[in-house]
Amino acid sequence: MSISLSNTISLRPDLHIDYSQLSELCARWQIVEPALFGSVLRDDFRPDSDIDLLVQFADTAKITFFDLDAIEQQFSPFFGNRPMDLVTRNAIENSYNPIRRQNGPDLLN
Repeated sequence: MSISLSNTISLRPDLHIDYSQLSELCARWQIVEPALFGSVLRDDFRPDSDIDLLVQFADTAKITFFDLDAIEQQFSPFFGNRPMDLVTRNAIENSYNPIRRQNGPDLLN
């Protein structure tokens, strides 16, 4: 990943993100820490792969399930209109799923 002087983040040769627009979107939704995980960071990323996004919201953010859907829709254009899989940090930390709890620390570090 590299950031150029034009504020464009190049994740892959075919995937470039405008940092200032991404920053504005995060501010609008009170996202204090966005992080990618999954195939977008690995060699098995394909043209039909979705984008896995882990977010941490500000403590003051009041986010509903409808908001989560809207956030996915608004982030998708940054990644070539690919489907988004949005996961919140809080959901991993407080999950009842033993696999997610076991693997969650790897995502969060």
